Amino acid sequence: MALIKKIRQRTGLAIGVIAVGLIFFLVGGDILSPNSTLLGGNSNEVGEIAGESIPYEEYIRKIEEVKISFQQNTGRTPSEPEMYSIREQAWQALIVEKVFKNQYEELGLTISDAELVDMVQGENIVAELRQQLVNPATGEFDRTQLITFLQSLEDAGPEQRAFWAQQEKLFADARLRIKYDNLLATSDYATTAEAKLQHKSSNSIADVDHVFIPFYAVPDSEVEVTDADLKAYISKHKDKFKVSNSADLDYVVFELLPSAEDSAEVISEITTLTEELRATETDSAFAIRNSEGENPFRTYLPGDNLPESLTLNVDEIVAGETYGPFITSRSTYVSYKINAKYDGIARMRASHILFGTNGLEDEAKSEVRANAEEVLKDIQEGLNFATAASQYGQDGTAQRGGDLGWFAKEDFVTEFADAVFATRSTGLINTLVETEYGFHIINVTEMPKTETFKIATVELELGPSDVTRNDAFRNADAFAASSGNSSEFKSNAEASNYRIIQANGIDAFARNLNNQANAREVIRWAFNDASVGSVSQVFELDNSYVVANLKGKYEEGTASLDQARVQATIQVRNEKKAAKISEQIKDMKTLEEIKAAFDEAASLDNTPDLNLSSSVLPGVGFAPKAIGAIFGLKNSGEMTKPIHEDVGVIVAKLNSITPAGEVADYSSYQNQITQNNSQRTAYMIMMALEDLAKVKDYRYKFF
Repeated sequence: MALIKKIRQRTGLAIGVIAVGLIFFLVGGDILSPNSTLLGGNSNEVGEIAGESIPYEEYIRKIEEVKISFQQNTGRTPSEPEMYSIREQAWQALIVEKVFKNQYEELGLTISDAELVDMVQGENIVAELRQQLVNPATGEFDRTQLITFLQSLEDAGPEQRAFWAQQEKLFADARLRIKYDNLLATSDYATTAEAKLQHKSSNSIADVDHVFIPFYAVPDSEVEVTDADLKAYISKHKDKFKVSNSADLDYVVFELLPSAEDSAEVISEITTLTEELRATETDSAFAIRNSEGENPFRTYLPGDNLPESLTLNVDEIVAGETYGPFITSRSTYVSYKINAKYDGIARMRASHILFGTNGLEDEAKSEVRANAEEVLKDIQEGLNFATAASQYGQDGTAQRGGDLGWFAKEDFVTEFADAVFATRSTGLINTLVETEYGFHIINVTEMPKTETFKIATVELELGPSDVTRNDAFRNADAFAASSGNSSEFKSNAEASNYRIIQANGIDAFARNLNNQANAREVIRWAFNDASVGSVSQVFELDNSYVVANLKGKYEEGTASLDQARVQATIQVRNEKKAAKISEQIKDMKTLEEIKAAFDEAASLDNTPDLNLSSSVLPGVGFAPKAIGAIFGLKNSGEMTKPIHEDVGVIVAKLNSITPAGEVADYSSYQNQITQNNSQRTAYMIMMALEDLAKVKDYRYKFF
């Protein structure tokens, strides 16, 4: 009934929608107009996809669809970080819709009414519904719940029916995409020639000597790099220097840290509250009323971890005692009162590996048992239990090594609980345990514990007071007001001994400034309101005030010289060093002579089993050009020319080569190539279509 319950929870959302509607009615229709400053200037276009303009309103509708789906699945309103993810999902959904719509139409792909009915109530129920409508007793899909839900739609309100219509559309869109991807995947084919090449690459072996000369063997001072060199390199390698909309910022941070007076005030307050907690007879009510922390009154069951600040400071915890105040790692002060300490229901901890047998006949169950017994034997012989669980486990615990956490006997089915609680020590249970769910291999990790605590907690945050915040804001505001341009920004910061921090190459969609989190408003200012040289007003971030200076702004395209200088300088310098090294060794006849020319900087090694399919040269690193050149040599003793790789210059000498032998059947290589291509095809087609659609994203102006 989970999905039905969640749909009923939509009542609260309906009230929210009505409230938003009233706000729009009161403030007027201009709020969403193209001229609304709220929407980022004189245009409400958030982007372009396949030549089609995407208006703000359409994007907002898609965001609302994804948001509603989130609320239905989680039962709560998304947080701001989650809204960021939702906006990204909505944008990607729009791209997929726009990009693939024509593809589906041209191929004649459709979802018929009969197919949709089959997906939501027939023999092939979609996975999303199966996961939502599960019988908690069996862990299996419950068709009765689905029928009840579908029948309830007849009397449901328009909002619930609209939600279900949206879900059906999502199911249909997902099925269309599956059809399209399957069509692509099954269109891949590898020829015999491709298979032969794969066989050759995998089985050709060379014995080779190679000398490696890293670029640092030539001092930087011996190579001159000019701006003209850099510009020529950037122009020739534009693909390496593509940039999105970006900006360079300088900024000054005014930290919001508690002062000594703030700390003294909090210590005084927590000390008073601790004494009152010690004296009160209503621990839970006092803690709930006075604590700023979560869970001010909590029962800690056997196996639960007690608060670290309590266990680190108290050796023996006694019922009725009050402990603290202590300072925590979260910069809070906390005190505890042990309301009760007693023996509760025993709980223990174990891990398991489930081999499921639901719905299987006796013969199939016997095969599952045999498989489980084989794995149990491997574990007894030394196979790591967590590794085995992740490989063979058939429930959600497989992802965490089979760990079930702490549990009481009544939490599990009888056969499982009896086996675990009958053990007298931790370790592997050396027989399979059969339950209604299948066969279990069980490893007991903690013996039963019964000690239970009820603890009242009073916690106060050590943060800046209003006085401290006001002082910091006044300083930031005075600095911003007196800094009208970049020159004044710099001189005023130096005069006040404020540290100027640089943030270069900030993307238009970035949310942070270096380690300053949630700085989106600063970045929106830089791209929407500021001109180069502008100084911002005061921005309030999570734990600081920030004043920024826009140093530079760059359009999407090829990086400017200033933007690319560092990366381009490295590349150009290495090219010149490679040329210098090649010139120096051009007349040398042996690898030993080349090695000696560069003394300790160069290395000479032998690789007796170099594979043609390799891309890494042992002792050197990523060197695909060198490996290709090596296998291009014809005769033993032949040397390659100097090869410029990203890591340095390589010269190799072929000692011998063992070519791949002929095989009678290359079908296994064909199948391998086809399978690998099929796995990549859908993704590569998606990337290609997005590229052809020339997606332009202007959402940074709005969010």
